[in-house]
Amino acid sequence: MAAGEASAEDVIQAALDGLGLDYEHPEPHAYLVRLDGQHKLATMTWLIAGEHSLQVEAFFCRQPDENHAAFYRFLLERSARMYGVHFALDRAGDVYLTGRLPLAAVCATEIDTLLGCVLTYSDETFNEALRIGFASAIRREWAWREKRGESLANLRPFADLVSDTNQPDHRNQQQKSPA
Repeated sequence: MAAGEASAEDVIQAALDGLGLDYEHPEPHAYLVRLDGQHKLATMTWLIAGEHSLQVEAFFCRQPDENHAAFYRFLLERSARMYGVHFALDRAGDVYLTGRLPLAAVCATEIDTLLGCVLTYSDETFNEALRIGFASAIRREWAWREKRGESLANLRPFADLVSDTNQPDHRNQQQKSPA
């Protein structure tokens, strides 16, 4: 690093402070940033400055309970159109958003862009991913909350999953004409 150049850590911290984001700095070179969304309430995102690159990693969701092929296909199709980060799996099948940026490219604008991408992709993809991979669990949770009189507020985006199973299917019924 030439005299007068800011370290990657200095740039990251200044960018996070400038963006007004909540973050922790639990160990050298590592920042844990909270990105608040509308569909996925929060996406916790690591920014880790390595020797040659900045690693970005955010937990998206655990492995799906069902419809594995459709779930992973949905994420792969999204990954093909994404900038800066992509969907990836760990050994357990849990899903993350990950990316890497050369340290030479680390600047406030690029950090803002990367974090914006993480938030956008996580938030815009979350409900559909849950709908595909966790529909049965959502139905069970809905029924359990209904039975106990608990709030259904955060399950409302999935009301169609429940109403489809509780309502008679009128699409295939023929109306009888009066005789």
